[in-house]
Amino acid sequence: MVQASENLQIKPDLPRTPRVTYRMTASALAEAGTLAAFGFGAGAPESDDPRWLCVPLECFDAPAPLEVWQVDGEVVCGRPHNVRWSAGGGWLFASIELDERMTGGIEGAAQQAYAELHQFMRTRDERCVLRIWNYVADINAGDGDTERYKQFCDGRAAGCGDFFADGFPAATAIGHHHRDPILQIYLLACVDGGAAVENPRQISAWRYPRQYGRTSPGFARGMLMPARDALAISGTAAVVGHASAHEGNLEAQLEETLLNLESLLATADMPAGFDTHSPLKTYVRHATDAGRIGEMLKRRLPGVPVLLLHGDVCRRELLVEIDGWRFK
Repeated sequence: MVQASENLQIKPDLPRTPRVTYRMTASALAEAGTLAAFGFGAGAPESDDPRWLCVPLECFDAPAPLEVWQVDGEVVCGRPHNVRWSAGGGWLFASIELDERMTGGIEGAAQQAYAELHQFMRTRDERCVLRIWNYVADINAGDGDTERYKQFCDGRAAGCGDFFADGFPAATAIGHHHRDPILQIYLLACVDGGAAVENPRQISAWRYPRQYGRTSPGFARGMLMPARDALAISGTAAVVGHASAHEGNLEAQLEETLLNLESLLATADMPAGFDTHSPLKTYVRHATDAGRIGEMLKRRLPGVPVLLLHGDVCRRELLVEIDGWRFK
């Protein structure tokens, strides 16, 4: 785990982190160096390009911007079986989508998806997985160990094997409301490794007590990129220690989330706060809260690009979650 006292200077000899932007453009895939582009919700266009992904989360902005990742270097791409991928400049984007109806449920889908991703990554030079996103249908349905998020964690662990034997990547797991039970996973990997970062205000996810399921969630709170020029921030909510805070209080949960983000930045020796080059995603459980959250974030994070998305946090009592990037 990275400590705040470490001197984490930028390493110019390592691959520069992909540039991540939100913008209104129809030409992203035609631009040089585009590693991946993401549309959001039912209105996103379709494309057979392996670099394109329609994320099954509705955006509260209309029209919704695209998220674009760009690298320094020529990009190549392909689509072997269920995995879509692209690579360039020492970086790799890979994604997989599975229909739970073909795998016997969410646990089977998670196991198959992670097993296929693991197998694919063995064929690549860019084997250091630094960041993963998981979008799960009806993530909070069920009780106790039958809750779908807990079943997802069980299946993920079964499918991973020794995938993350050297340490977990940063990650997000959010519930979507798409009409079909689709599990969507995508990742960012590199030829060089990063440095996982934990938040001293929170217990590491893999050390959660039994009450959170048979299998603890497997992710780091953040990941410093190989060149130490950026921090990838995992899905962050109002969790202190291992417990959810401020149940039922939207404003207090958002403030606690922002405190956790600042703590993570300090631990990673990143500049405090966020700027116009630090794109964030904010996942909002209840659509009726989107306006309030948007206004609060404009006051607290002026000028920061924030994408507001309709998504369920993995704990049903949590109303909002934020992930994203902090670039130096």
